[in-house]
Amino acid sequence: MNSDTFQGKWHEIKGEIQNLWGKLTHDDLDRTKGNVDAIGGLVQQHYGDSKDDVKQKISDVIHRVEHKVANKTEQVKTSLRDSDTHNV
Repeated sequence: MNSDTFQGKWHEIKGEIQNLWGKLTHDDLDRTKGNVDAIGGLVQQHYGDSKDDVKQKISDVIHRVEHKVANKTEQVKTSLRDSDTHNV
């Protein structure tokens, strides 16, 4: 995911991260500015999870959000193609 897309989806990513680690606040995550290492440090501090485990879970979150973005993009493209064929 490029940085523009990441920033655009940051709220969704934060929500997913908070679902995994509920002790992290929005303010905690905002202070990390999306830095995976900083998020990992917070998780380790609050939960004691291993660095590798945290990075893998964050990577999984990002991939899920990427997948949602890709699906939504494809739905919009299909909708536009369908509307173009009906207008011809």
